[in-house]
Amino acid sequence: MTIDFPVSIEIFGHSVLIHPILESVGIFIAMRYYAFLRKRNKSSLTIIQSFSIIIGALIGALLGSKIIGTLENSQALLDAKNQFLYFWTSNTIVGGLTFGLIGVEITKKIIGHKESTGDLITFPLILAMIIGRIGCFLTGVYEQTYGVETTSIFGMDLGDGLYRHPVALYEIVYLIILWIVLRIIQKKYTYPSGSIFQLFMLAYFSFRFLLDFIKPIHPLFLELSSIQLTCICIVIYYIFKINQSKYKTINHE
Repeated sequence: MTIDFPVSIEIFGHSVLIHPILESVGIFIAMRYYAFLRKRNKSSLTIIQSFSIIIGALIGALLGSKIIGTLENSQALLDAKNQFLYFWTSNTIVGGLTFGLIGVEITKKIIGHKESTGDLITFPLILAMIIGRIGCFLTGVYEQTYGVETTSIFGMDLGDGLYRHPVALYEIVYLIILWIVLRIIQKKYTYPSGSIFQLFMLAYFSFRFLLDFIKPIHPLFLELSSIQLTCICIVIYYIFKINQSKYKTINHE
């Protein structure tokens, strides 16, 4: 089976890329999944507090995805005829997660909520990322979500006639495996509040740091990209945070 990249669909006579559609669908499904989990699990957060934290996360994620995404190729920003448009169209999930976290922590300080809130959003977040990455894959080389050339059996023609690492597919597989592992941990062990989210962030950012070595990058510092430098900071942060937690390996079976 061959795929013509980028994949688009016809809507009211106009050709629309499938990627933004899948991203929107992923966010919608994730929010409904989060609402379902929140209803099923008792939370000390009021509806207003929960809404405030979500808004804080979204604002942080929006800004962060564009800041880190723009720094991926700062020279292109300087060369762009419309620098604001270049900034606005530059996105990366790494920046979104990083600044979304900052947005949540700032919001929690404002509303005076100290309890960790990450566990409930972990699996909806992974689900949204998987759906979004399907859109990334279907866009091929027409967005910055493809790998370098390769002669391995995994190489695919993503629209430019060259065989490249389909890094979006790699990430989808990794996220599915991570989902399964985190669910096993969630069911089998007792752990401090927030630990599932911490493990997710540590695992995902470690993976992304390594994955970007097989993607075309524009080094920002020490031959590392802005995404890789951000990943290092987050990994170090969560290593210290997890070390401060006291995990109880109590088997629930």
